[in-house]
Amino acid sequence: MNSKIIAPSMLAADFGNLQRDTEMVNQSEADWFHIDVMDGHFVPNISYGMPVIEAIKKHATKPLDVHLMIEKPERYIEEFARVGADIITVHYESTIHLHRTLSQIENAGCKTGVVLNLTTPVSVLEDILPKCYMVLLMSINPGFGGQKFEDITYNRIKKLRSMIDAQGLQTRIEVDGGVTDKNIKQLVAAGADAFVAGSHVFKSANPSNAIKTLKLLANS
Repeated sequence: MNSKIIAPSMLAADFGNLQRDTEMVNQSEADWFHIDVMDGHFVPNISYGMPVIEAIKKHATKPLDVHLMIEKPERYIEEFARVGADIITVHYESTIHLHRTLSQIENAGCKTGVVLNLTTPVSVLEDILPKCYMVLLMSINPGFGGQKFEDITYNRIKKLRSMIDAQGLQTRIEVDGGVTDKNIKQLVAAGADAFVAGSHVFKSANPSNAIKTLKLLANS
């Protein structure tokens, strides 16, 4: 697998200075922008929708990794693709016809991702893995930033990596929630290769340096 991916979560950015924070990510060693969309139903929080993503896309020079924490995401796939999503990840728990939804994402010209909540077994993805560019494992309960990382994630990554390797696939494993410079090397060792970091980046004294350190640790 290529270089490990760092994807700062724009949910933790300063929305009064969104262009500034977007430019910071552009100029940093980050690889993607992670965009969390929450509907207040699938998760208890509400974040932002198409206009904000469109605003970020206007200034972003790196891919937009759009994580849909919404019920029935199939209703909006084409719209998210239109406003600039490059990767669209949907929760396994949020859509009844997962195969159809992933086909919809492909047909909209985006890369496909599936997200699993903390207690959803990774085994549920065995048959759909060939259709996944990426699997995102939640390492917290989705809906709010700044939560503590859950240690069960390490074993889940290992199990998922074994499944991917057994099928001879190149599917990426992304981790979202509580990723810091203290646990990223362990996450890489378990088999993950893409990392979402929100509070750890944007609440640090120097966000660009925080990204640089994560990138260095993940690839060393």
